Amino acid sequence: MSRSLFGLLTCCILGSIAGTALAGDKVAVVPCEGEGGKYWPRWRGPSGQGVVETGDYPDSWSDKDNVLWKVEVSGRGNSSPIIWKDRIFLTSAQEKGKSRSILCLDRKDGKKIWDAFTPSAVVERPQDKNGFASGTPSTDGERVYAYFGNYGLFCVDMDGKQLWHKSFGPFDAFHGTSCSPLLYRDKVIVFQDHRGTSGSFVAAFDKKTGEQLWRTARKEKVGWGSPIAVSVGKQDLIIVSSENTVYGYDPADGKEIWRCKGNLVEVTPTPVAGLGMIFCCSGRAGPTLAIRPEGTGDITASSISWKSIKGSPFIPSPLLYGDYLYMVNDIISVITCFEARTGKLMWQERAGQSIKHGFSASPIGVNGKVFFTNDDGETFVFAAGPEYKLLHVNRLNAKTLASPALLDNMWYIRTEQHLWCIGKK
Repeated sequence: MSRSLFGLLTCCILGSIAGTALAGDKVAVVPCEGEGGKYWPRWRGPSGQGVVETGDYPDSWSDKDNVLWKVEVSGRGNSSPIIWKDRIFLTSAQEKGKSRSILCLDRKDGKKIWDAFTPSAVVERPQDKNGFASGTPSTDGERVYAYFGNYGLFCVDMDGKQLWHKSFGPFDAFHGTSCSPLLYRDKVIVFQDHRGTSGSFVAAFDKKTGEQLWRTARKEKVGWGSPIAVSVGKQDLIIVSSENTVYGYDPADGKEIWRCKGNLVEVTPTPVAGLGMIFCCSGRAGPTLAIRPEGTGDITASSISWKSIKGSPFIPSPLLYGDYLYMVNDIISVITCFEARTGKLMWQERAGQSIKHGFSASPIGVNGKVFFTNDDGETFVFAAGPEYKLLHVNRLNAKTLASPALLDNMWYIRTEQHLWCIGKK
């Protein structure tokens, strides 16, 4: 398939400053603090972007090859596994969402250590593909935090004992909720856009006590994204990519620093950052915005370096790996590679059959390769770089909506009913 897949060039470069980096490319996701960088403690790992810098990870597997262990997971959930030392944590829901919990498993064999259940609440009505446990938990090695929509923000210690629980009341959230909580210094940050009377918000809570530190009202009504913390020179920002608009908030008090318009209504992908920009995807297949996060107020006219009007994901997040931005249009199963600084289209190819909403998991970059997994458990392995090169396809033969976790040369992959440990035998 050629670059003319859509008949027209999929991206347009806006302005003569396209690709210009801010302050020498000093834009990056805020790294995990302390020991967190050694493990996989949050959504998309220590990098916050699905990138693994070092290791000797297998790039091929099947439901029999390179499987170190496989265990059944109680309940259902689309959240990713997180890992701290010898423990794996997942969120799960049982009894059609009436019961929700954080699961702790032993990393060496997958056996369950404990199951910590949240207080009950009113059950939402999520879309079938979403479910009741889509938000990935986070840990700082002392506590585990998970967000369950109507069932609130839940914190337990490493032995599963409840430390605090924050209820927000019922949400009228279109298709349900799925935010993964963000740990930033002494704060846990979540946002929830919905149509209920309690109003949409982004809020920060004390990690130890659950005390609300700040809460900023939002006007958006639809969305399923997660916040990220980004350093922009000497300033940190909380980035929320949402309905119609991307926002930068001050993590100290939640005040809006800037906003950039250009998203569509429905936004799920988590942004990635680097090379002087923040890359945000929205809607059903587009657009993707490359935003230079400088200035205050409405920065729409001055800060969009480039914009792709097609090829973007609806559910999976993009992958910034080296100098290239990778994404999958999950509406038609097409992978796209852009030169990240300029938005130049490098290659664009179909991955398997064209299946509407065929991808949910977000991609991984490791060992000079990029990995895209579809909902049927097929992982397409590409050589990273400006030229299209499909290396092979791995098949687990199991429904796979969750994104993987990687640690110590092993993949941890959650399928509909099981957790798999993949490694070189």
